Amino acid sequence: MKNQYFGDINDYRKYSLLRILTGPGKMSTAVCWMLTWDDGRTHGVFTGYLEQPERWRHFDLDLYDRLRDTVAVNGIRDVRWAAKMELIPSCRYYEVSLPDKRDGKSGYFRGFWCFAQGCDLIFFDPDNGIEVKSVPSGRKHSSKYLYWSELIHAVSKGYSVLVYQHFPREKRDKFILRMAKEIISRTGSSRIYSFRTAHVVFFLIPSSSSDVDFEKNIFRLKQTWGSQDNPDLFVKIWFDESGRVDVNFFHVSVPDIEVYSDLPSDATYDQRGTTIMADRYIRHEYWRQRNSLTHIH
Repeated sequence: MKNQYFGDINDYRKYSLLRILTGPGKMSTAVCWMLTWDDGRTHGVFTGYLEQPERWRHFDLDLYDRLRDTVAVNGIRDVRWAAKMELIPSCRYYEVSLPDKRDGKSGYFRGFWCFAQGCDLIFFDPDNGIEVKSVPSGRKHSSKYLYWSELIHAVSKGYSVLVYQHFPREKRDKFILRMAKEIISRTGSSRIYSFRTAHVVFFLIPSSSSDVDFEKNIFRLKQTWGSQDNPDLFVKIWFDESGRVDVNFFHVSVPDIEVYSDLPSDATYDQRGTTIMADRYIRHEYWRQRNSLTHIH
């Protein structure tokens, strides 16, 4: 993480993800910024979303307004403001800068393990993500990566772990699958979740004691954000013992999705509707009779 990234579009998604996953303060979080020096590059300038409230604000109204006031209005780009504004409930932030040299990194993480004691979730926020073979620990730019030894240590101590990962030049679906398999293999975890955005993916490794809570919150996440690459419409079909059949549509991320249902299937739609931002839920109701089906508009 760099101060120059604070409040950009990835930050908005990141804070919202953490707020939902932790169930507004029900889980305590330790954020390991893995803070490195600003480099003057254009990464982090992606704050145009703060001028597009009609497109972005509805995902997290409170968070959006706070970031807009801080970044777009007051021009502040400083990770310390995450703590000042209490962007994530029940959260503590490790704001120490991370060096490249091996001795410095060892001291950094010794301090962090003490800092994180008693927390439920650790969020690692490296510039690039999990280590690559071309940058051994202790070499120049190694501070941009979380190394396997550090991730394994966190999991072995019983923490749930969330990791920021930038996409490399690799097909993204294959990359996510490859990394998920390697994380499971190296950490011994039984389950892993991935949350994909346009440029980055977050990997969640839940502890056994937190898995059920995360499942509930992940459902809320899908309802709120959906898939940013391919906006989702969820469909649930309910067969009631009374003979009623409900076809339920719920959309999560974009306005005006037209929906249709046909029961029984005869190539002619029986019901249609349009989900909108103000009314994201539509139900089509059918009644099963002994030899036929009727539908109710």
